[in-house]
Amino acid sequence: MAIKSFLKTVATSIKNLNPQEVRNLAEREVNIGLTASSEDELNRMWSFLAPDHLSEKKKNELVRLVHPLGPRLPSMPPPPAHVDLELWEEGLIQPRHAFTFYSQDPARTVREIIEKHDDLSVALARHFVAFRSPVSEKIINAASQENALFSIATSLPNIAPSILSLPFAVGEFASDTAFITANQLRMAFMLAGANDRSIGYREQKTQVASVIAGAFGWRALARELVSKIPFGAGVVSKATVAYAGTWLVGRGLQKLYGFGGQLSREERHHVYDEGLAKGKTVVANLMQRFRKTA
Repeated sequence: MAIKSFLKTVATSIKNLNPQEVRNLAEREVNIGLTASSEDELNRMWSFLAPDHLSEKKKNELVRLVHPLGPRLPSMPPPPAHVDLELWEEGLIQPRHAFTFYSQDPARTVREIIEKHDDLSVALARHFVAFRSPVSEKIINAASQENALFSIATSLPNIAPSILSLPFAVGEFASDTAFITANQLRMAFMLAGANDRSIGYREQKTQVASVIAGAFGWRALARELVSKIPFGAGVVSKATVAYAGTWLVGRGLQKLYGFGGQLSREERHHVYDEGLAKGKTVVANLMQRFRKTA
């Protein structure tokens, strides 16, 4: 009966979790304008957005989204009236809304774009492979921190709701386990979208089943931590495990969608330990914020 009740709680928690919302984010077209002083520099920008290892079919898809604004390349169609992002050659005087293309450090360009355009990050990653790894990392970090935060918020009294910045309303969840499970499923949808994979319960049925199955282990461990460790320390430990468990799920999905393989047993141990180390720092900072708010 306990398993049936738990599954019912999880099902209730995810009923409003609509993968179509993530599909809409991922499938949005992002038009990028390029401005450079020479055709050679434009070609470097194009190679950054459409590297050589892409198939011709994929490159042809990107031609619709990448628009030289100056100088124009004869092989490219005319640009649209509006572009979502502009990339300018480093050293040129550019408008404030544009981003610099650092040819010696393109990862910096990616970081600056996704920091300012979170709303475009999943679509950018889906279309342009240079964005996939950093966007995936951002998704995993966000979900892991949200789950740690919710774990703390449901364990400590008198938490000011104004500091909770989460994708779901607190009152809709019967337990932190249900929230964590639903948020991990949302993370799975986001990671699939960012890696140009199919999104949805049916399309990701194996991953969905794995997340729900893993929730049983988290539920049992969380109860043990709270019952066997003094109150404050138990909350910290539970929140740290919530972070680490979500980190492990996310990194496993990232490898699956990015490379088509599973984490080995050794990799799972390493990734979980990595998540614990990160989680300790994150939870310590969150607890400090809670103490200041109390």
